[in-house]
Amino acid sequence: MEVDKVETQRQQKQKQVHLFYCVESEELARNVAAHSELITLQSINWRNFDDGFPNLFINNAENLRGQHVAFLASFSSPGVIFEQLSVIYALPRLFVASFSLVLPFFPTGSFERMEEEGDVATAFTMARILSNIPISRGGPTSLVIYDIHALQERFYFGDHVLPLFVTGIPLLKQRLHQLPESDKIVVAFPDDGAWKRFHKLLDHFPMVVCAKVREGDKRIVRIKEGNPAGCHVVIVDDLVQSGGTLIECQKVLAAHGAAKVSAYVTHGVFPKRSWERFTHKDNGMENAFAYFWITDSCPHTVKAITNKPPFEVLSLAGSIADALQI
Repeated sequence: MEVDKVETQRQQKQKQVHLFYCVESEELARNVAAHSELITLQSINWRNFDDGFPNLFINNAENLRGQHVAFLASFSSPGVIFEQLSVIYALPRLFVASFSLVLPFFPTGSFERMEEEGDVATAFTMARILSNIPISRGGPTSLVIYDIHALQERFYFGDHVLPLFVTGIPLLKQRLHQLPESDKIVVAFPDDGAWKRFHKLLDHFPMVVCAKVREGDKRIVRIKEGNPAGCHVVIVDDLVQSGGTLIECQKVLAAHGAAKVSAYVTHGVFPKRSWERFTHKDNGMENAFAYFWITDSCPHTVKAITNKPPFEVLSLAGSIADALQI
């Protein structure tokens, strides 16, 4: 009886969420909804006036009063941010019970420092914009972000939003345990920053830490600590852009006897189709990476690398569905 009572109370605490989404996040939104009967997809008419500015319409707006509402965003380029912000600012004002914004990839997260006077820390700018989302009837907006570049960026956000920083690492750990040689896995970090960011989440694996050292006018990747010999080494980082550092790490790890080298990043940004450097083809990179795991936080990349080894997509859908119940 006590177990049944606890289960009933748990079900009563669960909330029905109406999930809106931007155009490029439609597939991820449908996957999120497939994970939970408590999530209902809603739609927005994304149109433009003749001058190019957004002409937007939130369908079913009147029926959202008193409901829990969420929006799945993708700030993949400056050109799509304004139209999404217009919707993000409008939804909490529809007398909704609560509002959650899921922004899997915080795109300006790596621009968080000022190295000299005149630098603009656009991570702070984006945080300020999101901090001004109107408060809903239920209070501040819940802002869900995966593997933000630096955890201290939580202090960039104001009191009108409640940042919830989630990680994709559990998806990687689940995948690694499925591998036949799971007992021979070593986790490598390309630099001290990645080690500080993720080592506590992966502390049951042996580790290798790499570092860039200066030799003359060049910065060379070297192994700082750990031994990759005879193991399947998985390089872990929060994001990848051109992929140059990952390639240099792979070369060093292979030279030190790694049996295989794979990579995981939560955010596969890959500007200018830089993912092509990693595909298995006759360009010297074939077999360099056994696997390259990314999540679906960057929808354009997911579409580009589908069915292209060594890439595999680890979906955030289940994790997002869980986060919307917090």
